Amino acid sequence: MTTLEQPLPTRTVARYAIGSLGTGGFATLPGLVLIYYMTDTLGIAAITAGLLVTVAKVWDVVIDPVIGARSDHSLAATGSRRRFMVLGGLLLPLFFILTFAVPSGMPPVAAGIWVLVAFMATATAFSLFQVPYIALPAELTASYDQRTRLLSVRVVVLSLAILLFGAGGPALRSLGGDNEALGYLVMALVAGLLIGAAMLATSRVAERGIPRPAQPGSIASNYRDGWAALRRSHAFRVLLLCFALQGLATGVMLAGAQYVATWVLHSEQAVTFLFIALIGPALLFAPVWRVVAGWIGKERAFRFASTMFGVASLALLGMMAAPGAWIYLPVALAGAGYAGMQSLPMSMLPDVISHDARTNGEGQAGIFGGVWTAGETTGMALGATVLTVVLAASGYVQSVAGEAVTQGPAAINGIILSFSLVPAILIVLSLLVFRRYPLRQHDVDSPANDSAAPHVQGAP
Repeated sequence: MTTLEQPLPTRTVARYAIGSLGTGGFATLPGLVLIYYMTDTLGIAAITAGLLVTVAKVWDVVIDPVIGARSDHSLAATGSRRRFMVLGGLLLPLFFILTFAVPSGMPPVAAGIWVLVAFMATATAFSLFQVPYIALPAELTASYDQRTRLLSVRVVVLSLAILLFGAGGPALRSLGGDNEALGYLVMALVAGLLIGAAMLATSRVAERGIPRPAQPGSIASNYRDGWAALRRSHAFRVLLLCFALQGLATGVMLAGAQYVATWVLHSEQAVTFLFIALIGPALLFAPVWRVVAGWIGKERAFRFASTMFGVASLALLGMMAAPGAWIYLPVALAGAGYAGMQSLPMSMLPDVISHDARTNGEGQAGIFGGVWTAGETTGMALGATVLTVVLAASGYVQSVAGEAVTQGPAAINGIILSFSLVPAILIVLSLLVFRRYPLRQHDVDSPANDSAAPHVQGAP
């Protein structure tokens, strides 16, 4: 068996996957409740709430390429990306708790500024972990199939995280009873500590390699390196744009789930059942997509998964005529597709990185990871923005805690469109982009890669 074909140690796969408990939790919970927290507890207008989240995410996009380049330097200088991951795991719980700790009675403007500053700090801490975390698969194995295995297990844990935080977050929030502010604080405390613990546990997988002399470069050079990676790799540009569009689609649905539960299904608790319907199939289908990818290739499997998600989203348009429990079926179909939409492109990213390394040299995985995280973050952030634009255009009425309001038919239809037709259109656009993706297995598992295959800590 060659180095290229050598299977990853089980403990390496498990340690890496645990990190998705943290990344999945952070991706899910703010996307699910933060906009709703601002519009229905703090009294912030929907369009303003969306703008605040977008500004925080734009900041995230600005810093990700710098963190990626500095992570590469840390790997060269110390032999590990671990210190970045540890710092993110330590800081994130503190700032996450502060995001949902707005003092009661604070005016909406001041409350909005509080949330913006705290959430920007939280996003920074998250990027310190996420950027090197994304870079690791390209360094853990050079095998096309082993990367699919690594990322498939990660998506199982990611799906569990979405279920845990998507269903458990609102349940924790309800512990506050009539005191909504207390409920959000309890939710943030428990979730923040769990996210941080998962990140710290996974940071151990980054302990590998031999230090070598390296210079960190200026911030300007960090951006130039990121732009250069984007310009020279056609495969990276295509994959990143496709994934960002799909992140936008899932971001719109995620941000709209609480609104669908409250105003379409007339039960705030229904959001728990929506997440169970979504994640149950995702857990079952994550290993299925790995098998399908082995049969027909990651690229074709990804198209099938995306199409499944898009068809399911379009079916949800039926809520305009007859809202009811039937929507859990297409949500489940979307969950099955979502598992492939996550695992397959994430397993293609290290293929892109290693393909670039063959012609442009090793040691730039962090740069790719930083640009990737910036693109992914942009997609998810704009998902919340698109939702709030639709809500504002359809006449959604914001409220403060304890205030009773009624939403008009146009606002209800806006919620439904953002949960169905908008994601379906975005999925179609992503598939049109993906048609230009050039890499296949023979481009990755070539003899040229064998000699450059990385050593895996703990491998026999």
